[in-house]
Amino acid sequence: MSLTEKDRQYLWHPYTQHKTSQTPIAITKAEGALLWDENNKEYIDAIASWWVNPFGHSNKFIADAIYKQLTTLEHVLFGGFTHEPAVKTAERLMEILPKNQQKIFFSDNGSTAVEVAIKVALQYFFNKNEKRTTIIAFENAFHGDTFAAMAASGISFYTQAFQGMFIDVVRIPVPIKGQEQASFDALENAIKKHNCAGFIFEPLVQGAAGMVMYEPEALEKLIKICKENQVLTIADEVMTGFGKTGKTFAMDYVLEEPDMICLSKALTGGTIPMAITTFTQDIFNAFYDDDINKALFHGHTFTANPTGCAAVLASIDLLQTPKMQQNIERINASHLNFQKKIENHSKVITARTLGVIFAVEIKSESEESYYGSMRTKLYNFFIDKGVVLRPVGNIVYILPPYIMTDEQLHKVYTTIEEAIEMV
Repeated sequence: MSLTEKDRQYLWHPYTQHKTSQTPIAITKAEGALLWDENNKEYIDAIASWWVNPFGHSNKFIADAIYKQLTTLEHVLFGGFTHEPAVKTAERLMEILPKNQQKIFFSDNGSTAVEVAIKVALQYFFNKNEKRTTIIAFENAFHGDTFAAMAASGISFYTQAFQGMFIDVVRIPVPIKGQEQASFDALENAIKKHNCAGFIFEPLVQGAAGMVMYEPEALEKLIKICKENQVLTIADEVMTGFGKTGKTFAMDYVLEEPDMICLSKALTGGTIPMAITTFTQDIFNAFYDDDINKALFHGHTFTANPTGCAAVLASIDLLQTPKMQQNIERINASHLNFQKKIENHSKVITARTLGVIFAVEIKSESEESYYGSMRTKLYNFFIDKGVVLRPVGNIVYILPPYIMTDEQLHKVYTTIEEAIEMV
């Protein structure tokens, strides 16, 4: 039996309706920005395998750091123990995070990073004997698949089976250009009408919504409104963190600092599942008490896994090299040139770029659903051409590894141009 045949016999894939889906592609090796399947067909990984792999596949620098750690201390429980990789990870993050961030909490993935943040926001006020039970989030947000993360997400077909089971969430419009005031007014109204504990947001770019972008000044205003009303702010940097927007974090564009930050995906360079939620000292102090019941009772078996921490440290080292920063600038410049080339095409509604993120919205004769016919047609076209892209409805985005070559980028752009002509 082939790998794909065995897969069909045993495995259940994410976001997949197995009765109607195509057979998954069996990847046997990868290097740099390239993947190879079991038939040795080559693919360009133009989305860094769900945004996790900025330094390329099979990166030797990260692999060596992981191997060295595995031969010293592969794992130890973090309840009652600590270790050097965790301490070093905290120290390195404090050097690059917004200055108000003082404490870090380890978990497993982006969803759990968000789950921790939302639990902390709610318990922060509980510990102060203040009842605040509502979370504010953007419309069409996506924050993950665990329950609190789902509740904060606004893409309904992901969550419709669980309606009525969630924490209280009120949604406000995204402050895209021309709609900023509506977003500000909605936030103020939500705070006035509800007992709001926190406001969670994807800073500057909503990834799963189709790379929807908005300006730093709008986010600054929203955070100011929250601060004026003692509502905690949570920056979900799971997608945007570690260079994607052109700066280390999307919040680096914003003058106001959030109370909490969620990190994952590129945190370990796409090697080991790990997540981190960071906090201000004030938030930590609300849990620091003689009363054991005020502690944060949350944990994961692999909390602060030393091997994962070694991958984080190596990834930060790589990100900060002049070469990697030059790569980010090179890809951004290339995206901007491609945007200028196609944004006035008769079949293009809009094209937008921020850092290494590029998105183009293609005209459709009918309203396109997330997994609609156009999306399927585009996805299959890209795969046939040897390019891994996962359109969101009629929106095609690129979020490549930073080491992608100009030649590989050119092929991705050319393939998208051909797809636009095809639909």
